[in-house]
Amino acid sequence: MNDYIFLQHYWWFIISLLGGLLVLLLFVQGGQSLLFTIGKTESEQKMLVNSTGRKWEFTFTTLVTFGGAFFASFPLFYSTSFGGAYWVWLLILLCFVLQAVSYEFQSKKGNLLGKKTYQLFLIINGVLGPVLLGTAVGTFFNGAEFIVNKAQLTDISMPVISTWANPLHGLEAAFNIWNVCLGLAVFFLSRVLAILYFINNIDDDVIRERCRRRLYIEAPLFLVFFLTFFVHTLITAGFAVDPVTGEVFMEKYKYFYNIIQMPAVGVLLLAGVALVLLGIIRPLFTKSTKGIWFSGAGTVLTVLALLLCAGWNNTAYYPSLADLQSSLTISNSCSSPFTLKVMTIVSFFVPFVLAYIFYAWRSIDIHKITKNEIENDRQAY
Repeated sequence: MNDYIFLQHYWWFIISLLGGLLVLLLFVQGGQSLLFTIGKTESEQKMLVNSTGRKWEFTFTTLVTFGGAFFASFPLFYSTSFGGAYWVWLLILLCFVLQAVSYEFQSKKGNLLGKKTYQLFLIINGVLGPVLLGTAVGTFFNGAEFIVNKAQLTDISMPVISTWANPLHGLEAAFNIWNVCLGLAVFFLSRVLAILYFINNIDDDVIRERCRRRLYIEAPLFLVFFLTFFVHTLITAGFAVDPVTGEVFMEKYKYFYNIIQMPAVGVLLLAGVALVLLGIIRPLFTKSTKGIWFSGAGTVLTVLALLLCAGWNNTAYYPSLADLQSSLTISNSCSSPFTLKVMTIVSFFVPFVLAYIFYAWRSIDIHKITKNEIENDRQAY
């Protein structure tokens, strides 16, 4: 039994880590949304597109891995959220399909829609992708409207465990101001990370100076929305779980207590926030181009800590607003012990995969993007 509990916590940690990596890689979307803001000429826009275009597969692959890991380790969440709140996930999928098509076809001769149309698609993905993902994750703290009835699995006419309690099927999350705050925080964070990445990846003094000036706008907007969401989360009632009976109940300051009662998570959170701020401040007051590495690492640690607060310490990570006892926890929504054990063995290969990603990333970025390189590269986007 203790092994099973450990595996549940271990796999929520893996899910949270993947979530942190996904938010970091959303700098690709942030860069797309800044295409015409920072790029004033066609050659500048081409440098920006190629800077993010060489990384978009990393974001898409991480998103798929995040969903796949959720499906394998916590299948009830997968069937409840992806099967019930399907409009949100379909919109997210559509955004990423537009992104893939746009990168591949915008520079192809004779494309039917024209280059500007595909660039518009990139901007749509750059705006809606982070906002929708952030809004969806906001339901981990603010709840969603679903009902779980495991007994219904024996109903031959309709063997469906989870049902959605309203016809909006996930779109209602956009009517919760705190979900939207997190969505906008993720959006502006993606733009901040993109600016820091451009400063590091593009060897062009004009673009770097323009990026530094833009950082004065994007960073405060990110901090306003993030702090609004974060402070509200700390002072509001959270969804606690009785470890003996499994009953879900509201507990005041639940997420604040989670940080206090899990000091290691609190340290991760503080370290993450400090690194994000350091990465932002360095390019503002120095000529440093390394801000993305500080803010990037800080982003992963901060998101990891927030998601651990949502699932660990007897907390319902996917609360139900329609029926409190239908709320999902890491214990009532996880896979069997056998499945988690097999997956844990497989997860030991993850460091090798990360090492390959690091190698591939370094190989792509070993030379900075320059105007001359892009203009003479026939394979450029």
